[in-house]
Formats: sequence, C-alpha cells, structure tokens
Amino acid sequence: MTLINYHGATLLLSAIALTATPAWAQTAWPAKPLRIISPFAPGGGNDTISRILAGALTPRLNQQVVVENRPGANTLVGTEHVIKSPADGYTLILLPNTITINPHLYKKMPFDLQADLAPITHVGLSAIILTVHPSLPVRHTKEFIALARAKPNTLTNGSSGNGSIGHLAGALLDMMAGTSLVHVPYKGTALVMTDLIGGQIVLSFASALGSVPHIRAGRLRGIAITNPRRVPALADLPTIAETIPGYGAELWYALFATAGTPGDIINRLNREVAALLAQPEVKAKLGDQGVDVHTNTPQEMSKLIADELDKWRKVVKATGAQI
Repeated sequence: MTLINYHGATLLLSAIALTATPAWAQTAWPAKPLRIISPFAPGGGNDTISRILAGALTPRLNQQVVVENRPGANTLVGTEHVIKSPADGYTLILLPNTITINPHLYKKMPFDLQADLAPITHVGLSAIILTVHPSLPVRHTKEFIALARAKPNTLTNGSSGNGSIGHLAGALLDMMAGTSLVHVPYKGTALVMTDLIGGQIVLSFASALGSVPHIRAGRLRGIAITNPRRVPALADLPTIAETIPGYGAELWYALFATAGTPGDIINRLNREVAALLAQPEVKAKLGDQGVDVHTNTPQEMSKLIADELDKWRKVVKATGAQI
C-alpha cells in the first residue's frame, strides 16, 4: 500500500511539474502574427530589407509577418517600442549599426542597448554610396572634395537622421579631407531620396538599397562607396579610401527581439532567418542592390555590438559630432 501511494505521489508531482511549464511553451510558437518594426519611414533600405524578411518568414513560420514603420529620433522611437513590448517573440525589430553610434551622441539614452535587446542574427552588410544630384559638376571623389573645399558650408548632405551612418560618414570626410558639408537630418532614406532627386539637397551618403535604383535610372549619380573595399555588386564604383587612405564607414543590419525573449524562440528565429537568407532568390534580390547577406549566432552578434560600440565611440569623439 505504501509503494502504491509512493508511486501515486510521484505521478502527482509529475503532473504538477508539467503545469508549471512556462505559458509560451504550452502553445506552439508562433500562435499568432508577428511584427517586424522598421524604425524609419517606408521606402528606405531598412524598410526594404524588413519587407523581404517578413515575406520570406511568413511561409516558414506559418504565420503572417508584417512590417510596421515607427520612425523618429534616429531609431530610438521604434527601438523603445520594442523594448516595452512583451518578451514573447512576436515583436521584432530590424536595426542598422546606428544603434551602436547613438549612445555616444545622446547625453541620455532611454534604454541600454546591450541589456534591453536580445540579438537574433546579423542580416547583411550594405554599401553606402556618396550620391549626388546630377546638377553637381563632379564625377569622382577628387572632384567632389575640390568642390566641397571651394564651397565650405554650402553643400547640403541629407541623411536618415542625426547620428545615422550617413551623418557620420559625412562628418568623417570633413575631418579627413578638410571639407565642411552641411548636414540635413530626415526621418528616413526615402525622404532623403525624394529631396535629393528634387534638388532640395545636393548629396547624401545613402545606403545602396535606397540609392541604386535612382542611380541606375539616371535620376542621381553615384560617386564612390564609403566601404573600405569595393563591393562586387557595385564593381564600377571606387571607394573613397582610394582617394583618402584610411577612410571607411560601413552599414550593417541585424534583427533583434525584446530582452528576456525565451532562448528557444531566439534560436528558432536565428535558424529560420539563416535558412531564408541562404535562398538564391533572396540573396540575389538583396545582392543586386548592394547588400552582402551575412548571418551569425546571437552570441556572435552580441560581440559585434560590443566591438562596434567601441569603434564608434572613437569616431564620434574624433569628429566631435553630437545631438
């Protein structure tokens, strides 16, 4: 009788243990639609990559994945929204490496990047193109620098926001080439492209995703890329570093979730994104516009963030850029 009672107690304890399993594990994830927040206005590089990811993730997860644009404050508005969302894997955000620049530009940040976001994976590296309005009488870096030196505080440089990679790419050129560009911040690349095409501004250090279609259509002119090395998809464009040795500014994108999101969900998303980015049609779609697809583990992404925070701290200090 005691033995039977013992086994009965064991079975009862097992049942209790099962009921203590976290709620997210009781229901197969995902059980409802997901959102990818793009912290910029529609139409730019971040928005384009977000929509490619959303479209490819939808059939893999058997749930609709939608993109929601929340522009403002150089990614801070969208990022803060994700940080305040439930840590259940249903709200994600695609962020550029601007997030590793912001802490050095703002006197007070509304969150801690390393503590409040959970890295999922690196997504890709985009070329940044020094893009000008066709009316600007320059066709290569030397001519551009000569014109900028001859007309200090005249040439208007539109970027996707204060502290964006486009902003600092211009500030870095000012520091290394002795130019004085006029920075004009916007809420997204698409808005920059609209005014650049219209001639309201004359140049932008723009992501390839946002600028290449307009360059190929003849609406804008590509002068050079800011990446340290030439990009195969844009082999006809030289680097600024070929004229200004040591110059370099790259733009990468990565996917994040709210800190505290269960590890099983983070790892599932990591695997799914890696698989979809390995698809030839997805790689070709991104590569055609200057994006080099690249994934990594959440742990590797955490290390990259730490390294980039250190790198941009030095650049911001050297350029004196502030918000």
